[in-house]
Amino acid sequence: MTRLPLKLPSTSHSVALASALAFGAQVLFALLMIRAFSPQDVGEFSVVSQIAFFWMTLSLAQAPLSLLANAQVAPHEALRKAWRESCQRAAWLAPLAVGAWWLSGLHQASTLAWMALLASCQMAWGLAQSFVLRTRSAEQQVAVRVVPPWVALLAAALAAWWDASAQSLIAAAGLGYAVGASWLWLAWREPAAGVALTASAATAPQQADPRSAGLRMAHTLGDALIATAVVVVWQRLYSAQETGWLSALLRVLGFVPAVVHMAWAQVMLTPHGQGDATRHLALRLGALASLVVLALGGVCTLSVQWGWLDTRWQGITADVWPLALWQGAACLFAAFSHRPFQTGRARAYSKACLGLVAIQACVLCLPWAGVALDAPEHLALYAGVSALGLGILAGWMRGLR
Repeated sequence: MTRLPLKLPSTSHSVALASALAFGAQVLFALLMIRAFSPQDVGEFSVVSQIAFFWMTLSLAQAPLSLLANAQVAPHEALRKAWRESCQRAAWLAPLAVGAWWLSGLHQASTLAWMALLASCQMAWGLAQSFVLRTRSAEQQVAVRVVPPWVALLAAALAAWWDASAQSLIAAAGLGYAVGASWLWLAWREPAAGVALTASAATAPQQADPRSAGLRMAHTLGDALIATAVVVVWQRLYSAQETGWLSALLRVLGFVPAVVHMAWAQVMLTPHGQGDATRHLALRLGALASLVVLALGGVCTLSVQWGWLDTRWQGITADVWPLALWQGAACLFAAFSHRPFQTGRARAYSKACLGLVAIQACVLCLPWAGVALDAPEHLALYAGVSALGLGILAGWMRGLR
């Protein structure tokens, strides 16, 4: 077997295993949605969950990464500070989340309550994952990442048999996030038992994040806004069925770059992950992840052609390959996203990402500017521009030394 050109910290094995298992659960969840729920139900669920994700992402403002990076701060002290500040941001951002809820057209009060519940549980789970990675054993590191998505999958399977509706899908996801959030409560009460990353904290990493708090928040806001805007705009401009097709495919294909971005960056931003040798390993990882995205796109297409999916899902075939191109480029981008922090170019990185978000937003708003586009044409244009921008950024990051 060929040896990798980089010796990774032992923590990476548990993170990689957990990411693979969680990815499997997410893919099965998405396939279950397509198989057992209507496009309208999937579309409503996707809008609710995306707005909750947007709310949670802004509230955290990269706090889980800071919890890992600031190894000189006692774990429980850092956790309490991160949770307190995240809750404060969540309260300040509540009007923005309510505005997104109103724009989506889902005006039931129960829907807004579900959004708040999903956001708070995801926020707690995100902090718990970093805390467990820093202080607990490898088994617990795997469990905190794997158990919640599998609980959500089992709950969704039960919902499909008992009551296949958007509300049951939201409840299944909420149950999974609540299980993940429970780790934060346990971490809050129990003394830290292990030392996954604390042991290596004495060797200070060479990378740094010189960005101001305003720039970090702007970067987070831009990413969250554009991710939420895609679903909300589709819900507003096109039918709930079109939104269901788009969001279901995004859930299947988009989870691959998300895993690469989260798990890979956590490993590479430890002292063991530095050096120009990581560029070659990152390219291999990004290429492999892109192939996985293309393979999943092929599976989706064959599922429709072979009649495995209900006839209501026939329309996804027009969306598969534009989305696969976009998410494949996102895999390459994610594989190199740690490089700006290792080379002191984090400010330029955030500004470049904000520039791409601005371009994406312009393409997303073309129908309101009088450009006549149907849903497939709009998606093909948006996905092509996004893929080109992400590819250019990936090439720039790979060249950093």
